[in-house]
Amino acid sequence: MDEGVVKYRCDWKQAEPVSESEIADLIDWRDRLHSWGLIGVYENGIGFGNVSLRIGNSCQFVISGTQTAHLRAMGPESYCTVTEFNLEQNFLGCQGPVPASSESLTHAVLYLHRKDVGGIIHIHNPQLWQQLLFKIPTTRKEIPYGTPQMAWEMLRLFDEENLADRKILAMAGHEDGIICFGSSLDAAGKVLSAAMG
Repeated sequence: MDEGVVKYRCDWKQAEPVSESEIADLIDWRDRLHSWGLIGVYENGIGFGNVSLRIGNSCQFVISGTQTAHLRAMGPESYCTVTEFNLEQNFLGCQGPVPASSESLTHAVLYLHRKDVGGIIHIHNPQLWQQLLFKIPTTRKEIPYGTPQMAWEMLRLFDEENLADRKILAMAGHEDGIICFGSSLDAAGKVLSAAMG
């Protein structure tokens, strides 16, 4: 099992955290999702789930840091700003107190492809995943998480499976993994709530 492992080339610059007021929604949603068990750690110690928030109209975004899923509550010191990325080169540049999440490239392509995406939630839930698999836009089973292939797969789902309207997808090759997005984290949370019934 290679969950939670960063698979892209990462140029991380240690830097001061983003101010708490700028990411209040992000902190609130991340801690709420953790309290619901949708972000956390498996028994083998591998973490799962992350959230991100676009910065203004740019393609930069703030995302929960790698190896932080075990934390019950997180302050700004556990988030990272993704400043640049290149899918072809499997490269991501980021800055902050901690490196970016292993799923950051997938978030990056959603922000790049859709200017109306302002917030992204990636959770794990075995029951919901089983229930939604192949009933909503679903990535191909052979596509591993955290890779350029997964990022390109997002574009296929927009083209072939109506992802722009659905705003939620299941990852067949990333057990229990579900991503939803919206114009804000509140909007993404509504998509998730509707899926959970």
